[in-house]
Amino acid sequence: MTGVRRKSRDFSKLSPAGNALAVLIAGGFAFACVFPFLFVIVISLTDERVLARNGYSFFPEAWSLEAYRYIFMTGDQLLRSYGVTIVVTVLGTLISLAMISLFSYAISRRSFKYRKLFAFLAFFTMLFNGGLVPTYIVVTQLLGLYDSLWALIMPMAVNAFYIMIMRTFFKLSVPESLIEAGKIDGAGEFGIFLRIVLPLSLPGLATIGLFSTLGYWNDWFNALLYIENPDLVPLQSMLMRIENSLQFLLQNSNNPSVNAGLLQTLPQESSRMAMVVMATGPIVLAYPFFQRYFVSGLTIGALKE
Repeated sequence: MTGVRRKSRDFSKLSPAGNALAVLIAGGFAFACVFPFLFVIVISLTDERVLARNGYSFFPEAWSLEAYRYIFMTGDQLLRSYGVTIVVTVLGTLISLAMISLFSYAISRRSFKYRKLFAFLAFFTMLFNGGLVPTYIVVTQLLGLYDSLWALIMPMAVNAFYIMIMRTFFKLSVPESLIEAGKIDGAGEFGIFLRIVLPLSLPGLATIGLFSTLGYWNDWFNALLYIENPDLVPLQSMLMRIENSLQFLLQNSNNPSVNAGLLQTLPQESSRMAMVVMATGPIVLAYPFFQRYFVSGLTIGALKE
């Protein structure tokens, strides 16, 4: 030995130049993710004549709120549709989480005798389904949910793919020793599930809850099938109807009964972007809420045996 002690290099620490480069790369990636949504907001606030003359631009010549005025011409219907969507999303997500977590926990337990049968029944629906017509008959005639909020909630309450995800999560993240310890302490099955399993499963529940929330918020097809009452029309379906009305007016521009002056003032492109902003804005603002609980769930769910 030469007696010279070489310092071991710590690869977990970066030099100032490397740290700056990593920050620039991460910042550029984050900006690339946020830029499309910001661009949509700018287009929705751009004057329609400027769009027709110059095209899309991040720094338009003139700003306008005409697209939002056109959408808000529906009056109270917009606020009512927002309320319907919020109620359906919150209630549907809670019901979906309850049903999926209970089903997944049952088929993840080795002590459950029929776990393979019920797992197969859930998996089978991922490969084959009855189709649209049988589903419509079940929802409207068998369950009697036509023209009600439950018609927007129950058809999407259980997802077989989410069940498989949660089953795997329960198997990998909840040790059998904890369940056995709960039984020794005298806890029942529901007590073990509520007090032991769920606190350790917050990351999986947050993920499934986010997926379910996005599904309910963006759903418009069930409203098209099952809803006639205008007071129960959700936001996405209402925006689609506004878009269809705009398309109808534009396609019939040669009709003498259609006011040509009105067509010239209709915001075509900007109104579409305004609809995107109104449809995605609230759910984008809600995402950090799920992210916060997701990160805290990772900490709570940490376990060493």
